[in-house]
Amino acid sequence: MINRIAGVFARRGYNIESLAVGLNKDRALFTIVVSGTERVLQQVMEQLQKLVNVLKVEDLSKEPQVERELMLIKVGAKPEHRAEIMYLVDIFRAKIVDISEHSVTIEVTGDPGKMVAVQRNLSKFGIREIARTGKIALRREKMGASAPFWRFSAASYPDLEGTPVDSVIAGARDRTVSGETAAYVGGDVYPVEPTDGFSFNQVLDAHWGVLNDEDTSGLRSHTLSMIVKDAPGVLNIITGVFSRRGYNIQSLAVGHSEVEGLSRITTVVPGTDESISKLVQQLYKLVDLHEVKDLTHIPFAERELMLIKIAVNAAARRDVLDIASIFRAKAVDVSDHTITLELTGDLDKMVALQRLLEPYGICEVARTGRIALVRESGVDSKHLRGYAFPV
Repeated sequence: MINRIAGVFARRGYNIESLAVGLNKDRALFTIVVSGTERVLQQVMEQLQKLVNVLKVEDLSKEPQVERELMLIKVGAKPEHRAEIMYLVDIFRAKIVDISEHSVTIEVTGDPGKMVAVQRNLSKFGIREIARTGKIALRREKMGASAPFWRFSAASYPDLEGTPVDSVIAGARDRTVSGETAAYVGGDVYPVEPTDGFSFNQVLDAHWGVLNDEDTSGLRSHTLSMIVKDAPGVLNIITGVFSRRGYNIQSLAVGHSEVEGLSRITTVVPGTDESISKLVQQLYKLVDLHEVKDLTHIPFAERELMLIKIAVNAAARRDVLDIASIFRAKAVDVSDHTITLELTGDLDKMVALQRLLEPYGICEVARTGRIALVRESGVDSKHLRGYAFPV
């Protein structure tokens, strides 16, 4: 599906500036940033809507929106410069995710303007690597508007109990089963598990398609980092290699790299070590690809970014904010009937927050794919989990 969507832009000569794909169970939300005239982009949207598994296409450029981007940036850190680097980290509300003798890896979230400012201020120390997600965005809800998401949230709106809600939900269930679901069941890229029953308020499960690292068959999720030329059609060529060989891309993040004119693609692909090594060999044959690394067996820092909109009223808002503070999530938008949270972390953290917020009603979720950089310190954080005391 990624290859088909990228092909629509490639055939019309559009260069995708950034792209973020987060897979949530049987659906994936694509956030794509392109430049062009309004009339031509409207034609592209009409072409995208004709694709079989595309459910909805929206242009949020003219609407109030919450936009966020995630960046991992690795800079040189000499002993005499570390105090100044820490000072800049505090100013931009960033976090240190890895530190070694000669470098520091920093995690930053914010709008694209903030990303540019961070790069400019850290450039004097020597930027070694940059991994950026594409921009993700959710529409801001208007204050004072009626709540369009009340049907998602029995916990947030207990006063609706005893009203003819069941009939409304049943009608929505029938429309969904006969309409929306029929449009994407049997998709050729993202598989859909058969379900015996139907749940109206389905939680978006981030563990969908994630393979167990200890699987005896040798299958596991591999994280690939690629440096490619920033030109129209390159993403279509890269994803075409995956689709022709039947690989399912679990997540994809495309953003500018540390070198002007080059972009970094971070993708998560399931497969065995042998099959992925053959895939890497095929990728190296592409003219527009400069470098590809399989980071799976190397200690690396990984991060994802999620925007999640929850249906809440005044009584439930305090409980949601308490849960958010435990996960160190930020409230980035609030209205009379919704609250939007921003969260960064690994996959398990995303899943845990979604499950806790399910009773309140999840309205919308926008996620980036995983971005990753090699840990210069050589510390594998996965081996540090589960210890009660510092190692």
